[in-house]
Amino acid sequence: MNRKTLVLPAVVGLLAPVLAGCGGSDDGGDAIVVGTTDQFIASKDNPAPLDPAIGYEAGVWNLLRQTVQTLTHIPRGGGEPVPEAAESCTFTDMENESYRCTLRDGLTFADGTPVTPEDVKYSIQRILDIKDESGPSALFANIDTIETKGEKEIVFHLSTPDATFPYKLATPPAGIVQKDKYGAKTPREGFQIDGSGPYTMKPEVKDDQIVKVVFTKNPKYKGDLKIRNEKVELNLFPDAKAMGKALDDKKIDMMTRNMSPEQAQDMLTAPKEGIKLTEMPGLAISYLAFNTEDPVVEDKAVRQAVAQVIDRGAIANKVYGSTAEPLYSLIPSGITSHTNSFFNKYGEPSVAGAAQTLEKAGISTPVKFTLHYTTDHYGPATKAEYETLAKQLNASKLFEVDVEGTPWDKYRPAQKKGEYAVFGMGWFPDFPDPDTYIAPFLDEGNFLGLPYKSTEAQKTLIPQSRREADRSAATPAFEKLQNIVADDVPVLPVWQGKQYVASLDELTGVEWAVNSSADLQLWELARGMS
Repeated sequence: MNRKTLVLPAVVGLLAPVLAGCGGSDDGGDAIVVGTTDQFIASKDNPAPLDPAIGYEAGVWNLLRQTVQTLTHIPRGGGEPVPEAAESCTFTDMENESYRCTLRDGLTFADGTPVTPEDVKYSIQRILDIKDESGPSALFANIDTIETKGEKEIVFHLSTPDATFPYKLATPPAGIVQKDKYGAKTPREGFQIDGSGPYTMKPEVKDDQIVKVVFTKNPKYKGDLKIRNEKVELNLFPDAKAMGKALDDKKIDMMTRNMSPEQAQDMLTAPKEGIKLTEMPGLAISYLAFNTEDPVVEDKAVRQAVAQVIDRGAIANKVYGSTAEPLYSLIPSGITSHTNSFFNKYGEPSVAGAAQTLEKAGISTPVKFTLHYTTDHYGPATKAEYETLAKQLNASKLFEVDVEGTPWDKYRPAQKKGEYAVFGMGWFPDFPDPDTYIAPFLDEGNFLGLPYKSTEAQKTLIPQSRREADRSAATPAFEKLQNIVADDVPVLPVWQGKQYVASLDELTGVEWAVNSSADLQLWELARGMS
């Protein structure tokens, strides 16, 4: 997500506009039909893409979110987590090291099997036991023990204080699953998801790839969500153009992930009759990452020089138009503790400054490397973005950069194996807190598997930030963390997206159906209802 993934006070949002129209369902009933360009493929490298212990990207989480149930969830308007599968949850100590939840009465899985505290313990423990190298286990790495009491109570004892733990329990990896369907130490292969969430799901698969998912309202669901429809179809398209045509032909009711910048700009300047476009808050970011063990970029002077050369404003304006803005920190604007750490350190783009940085470090120029990006995961403008980046670097004469695009199902495994010296990624937040923009990149067992390590970040600043129940009190620690990133440049933030939702006037709930974390909340959609 991947993650994230992530994804949220008024903030600038995600490049994941949503369109709505009128559609139908092959499975019968007046289903609301949603389009997406997300791809879900089972492969030798990833045979279990939808297992909560494995999938760590926004698209996968959006499937899980409809089907599995978590103890807590982020409420409709944002803010701190509230109980979902639980009827109550709270820290029981002043140090934020013991978190207790009590389950709702009569909670069952979709097949009628009772949900017990043991099921909750099993679901979280299997994530830690499977410990997939690119999965979400790091979110729960500070769990020491999980204790169950009676028929309804569960207590998480943490090894270190963590005020963000309630947020982590609201993420899809914390979804409650059944023992007879999910192995304790083995991932569940294929595309089926089962749980106690608002919908049951039925995937339609062709050539080891999902082409459609039908979500049907779960009559046994008991939780905090109000479900406003009976059925939703998620139809998968190869690209934004095909998805847009389906909308124009009224074969889908809503278009999400990923609309092209041109499509968004066209709707802003020339609105289509009967369709309203709404800009929404969001927190997705795009960034470069460096394998700091690769000989080409192991010297931080090379990474600093890249940071000095690139012109974020030009990339945002030329490639994304009004749908993105420059980003100078891993923590985006609109999130507590954001600071423009890269701008503060490097200022405006400067080839002369980059040349001086390289010369001082004794590095010969031009520095040669390949800039890698994924062709089919973050939207149709990705290719133009990385070609523009390479053009800027090459124009400086300090770098000689090639560009190479790879499909996501091959790109992510290669990146995890350390095959790329420099590569591009996007991030959708796991939850709306600055921690989710720092820990997945700097903490032990980080999402990218980067070899870079900052002892100050891992041993002092991240733990210090998590002790603060008042998240604004963690700002000094997060400011130092952002400055560390700007100085060492293991990752390099490029832009922050904007999110739009477009819908036919008759479709309601669209303003809630995609929140600022890019979470897809299909239960909010309805026709002719408020």
